[in-house]
Amino acid sequence: MNKYICIHGHFYQPPRENPWLNEVELQESAAPYHDWNERISDECYARNSASRILNSDGNIVDIINNYSYISFNFGPTLLEWMQKKDPETYQAILDADKQSMKRFSGHGSALAQVYNHAIMPLANERDKHTQVIWGIYDFKQRFERAPEGMWLAETAADIPTLEVLAEYGIRFTILSPYQAKAFRKIGDKDWTDANGGSINPRRPYLCKLPSGKEIVLFFYDGPVSQGIAFEGLLSRGEDFADRLSSTFEEGSKEPQLMHIATDGETYGHHHRFGEMALSYALHHIQEEKMAQVTVYGEFMAKYPPKYEVQIIEPSSWSCAHGVERWRSNCGCNTGSHPTWNQEWRKPIREAFDWLRDEITPLYEQELTKLGADPWSTRNDYIEVIMDRSEENVATFIKSHTSRELSKEEQVRFLKLMEMQYHALLIFTSCGWFFDEVTGIETVQDILYAARVLQLAQNLGSRDLEPEFVERLRQAKSNYKERGDAAASYMRTVKPTMIDLLRVGAHYAVASLFREQGEVMELYSYAATSEAYEYKQAGRQKLAVGRARIKSKITWEEQTVTFAVLHLGDHQLFGGVREFMGPEDYERLSQALNSAFDRGYVSEVIMLLDKHFESHNYSFWHLFKDDQKKILDQVLAQTMENLENDFQQLYDNNYSLISAIQTIGMQMPRPLQTTVDYIVNTSLLHEFESEQPIPQEVKRLLEEVQRMDVTLNYEDLEFALTQRVDQMMKKLQENPQDEATMNLLIELLEVVANSKLQTDYWQAQNIAFRMQQDGYQDLKQRGEQGDQQAKAWTEKFEKLYQNLNLKV
Repeated sequence: MNKYICIHGHFYQPPRENPWLNEVELQESAAPYHDWNERISDECYARNSASRILNSDGNIVDIINNYSYISFNFGPTLLEWMQKKDPETYQAILDADKQSMKRFSGHGSALAQVYNHAIMPLANERDKHTQVIWGIYDFKQRFERAPEGMWLAETAADIPTLEVLAEYGIRFTILSPYQAKAFRKIGDKDWTDANGGSINPRRPYLCKLPSGKEIVLFFYDGPVSQGIAFEGLLSRGEDFADRLSSTFEEGSKEPQLMHIATDGETYGHHHRFGEMALSYALHHIQEEKMAQVTVYGEFMAKYPPKYEVQIIEPSSWSCAHGVERWRSNCGCNTGSHPTWNQEWRKPIREAFDWLRDEITPLYEQELTKLGADPWSTRNDYIEVIMDRSEENVATFIKSHTSRELSKEEQVRFLKLMEMQYHALLIFTSCGWFFDEVTGIETVQDILYAARVLQLAQNLGSRDLEPEFVERLRQAKSNYKERGDAAASYMRTVKPTMIDLLRVGAHYAVASLFREQGEVMELYSYAATSEAYEYKQAGRQKLAVGRARIKSKITWEEQTVTFAVLHLGDHQLFGGVREFMGPEDYERLSQALNSAFDRGYVSEVIMLLDKHFESHNYSFWHLFKDDQKKILDQVLAQTMENLENDFQQLYDNNYSLISAIQTIGMQMPRPLQTTVDYIVNTSLLHEFESEQPIPQEVKRLLEEVQRMDVTLNYEDLEFALTQRVDQMMKKLQENPQDEATMNLLIELLEVVANSKLQTDYWQAQNIAFRMQQDGYQDLKQRGEQGDQQAKAWTEKFEKLYQNLNLKV
């Protein structure tokens, strides 16, 4: 067969971590998930690791790992998050690459990516090299092999970029057909024009570089790639497969590669169940022998390029003007706001370029003083980024410096490296892609810039912030009330900045709400308690203490004195300062404790103001996730009281509510609100309970119908899904747990006829694995007369069916 199909998915999310905490903080817009990474991972990344193939009746007959059949790349910063927060999906992705090597003649399906999605033609020479070196190192550490190909952010390319790829052994990359300028058969003299996307995408092309090196380019099929997004091809797997196979040149004896490239989030996040259309299309193509599924490395090895190509430079797949989208108001935008402009892109780019260039002499000079080569050390710093254990960091410092560094010099070394790390992150492409300068993507890049500014000043630079902010004033917002990027910096970015004193303040407050131990882990910091006194009188609490705060990133540390007064709810008053010495600390402690014991709250507050001066803190200085934890705690009692009030109102007026509903009279709004609240809350309690009562769930669902209750579908479906998942995990650990099996069957049957759009994806995966692992043996034993085995398999088959699986 000379027909081949390759589907490439570019799986990527911009880094969302707080630059000081190295953690993604709570994002309310992603609710009921913690953040958008978590939400998209559940909707897309995880789904593609265990995608369903359905029969004509809509039952699940197989579950496959899509990643082992397609070509894909994952952004390194996304994989870093996934390794910590979604390890099961992360491992499935790594396993898929190993499986694909067996399927595709030793060629893995995974490609590397330039590290943090920078637009390579706009990067300076040094940054180009670091982006590629870091991307390759990250890939090798995760996939345990060298990458054959590398994905360029936005497929943005020019000859210097391709030179860097080739220099580090990258054999191929993927471009848009609109990036091809001309082609010819190798050995021919004349070039054929390829402008306007007219190049034949069915073959690989050799690009000969000025240095004498070469790299292979694959130009994806533009119309079909676009069709996935705009023609509804993911609505039906067979239609997707037919569209892929319809583009081959009939009668051609030449090997043909039909290949497409799209954002991986298309399969499940942008298009719900898109991952199932993908898996069915792959299944259908192979079953019907429409073509042979392959990956780029395998096809290139079988059929080396017979043609060579020239590219348009600079160019990309998402800007008709080359790479102007990332430095000017070229007209490219999301289309959501036709009256807006993106004049802000140019000053943002210039401000970041200026900042990078301003810190370069400081970096070179100071790192050289420490006996290290600045740029080779930066290229190797990915070794630390991927393993921040103290032992590894110490080894790195020792191996990259010509002399032994003091403790203070080690801190300085790490600050210099972190300054460069964040100076690379500021160029993450998403900061320019969208329509508005105060959007979260651009602000995220500005947060990285703020971390650079802070580190530069710590290292002895002149204060660069005023000039940087002045440059941001040129970047005007499309919202008049938001002003410009400088206003956004002062409003959003500046309050986010963290130093060791603020970490100390967070520790002080958090100590009131957490079990106190000697060491408290606070994201990328650690707080070690050296003295701690705690008092409580009713709702009021007082904590006074001393702690050593240390950054796990830069090893910087500081001993602080703190005191915090909690008056109840979120009313917090506190202060933190550098440790004042044993005698002063003792006097402060005695004064605060004495005032608190006498009930003189105003005196406690006056003492806090006096001794901590400008370093006063409140609830609003807590890190975002801990703000929510504390609010959840203080709200618990309030919500319980409210619920009791609503329940009493509901119970006292139930007969009246029922009569109004029976005669079809419009329910007064306060009563309807009461009914909606009580029924929703009661259902949520059942789904969140470790032992939900199916009969109570059934009664409440009947009440929904009878009382015309407006359900909070998102919260209820999320809670029900999690409960079923947890019960299935419990059953997986103990398959003979008859009580859990019966409860699951009954619960699934009760909710089956409701309007709840339940998603049992994880539970189905567990049941599918159980069916593959132990079911057949028990089934056979049951057929041979083992009544216990027969009873178990009958119940399991019922559970399997209730989960929409086909035995």
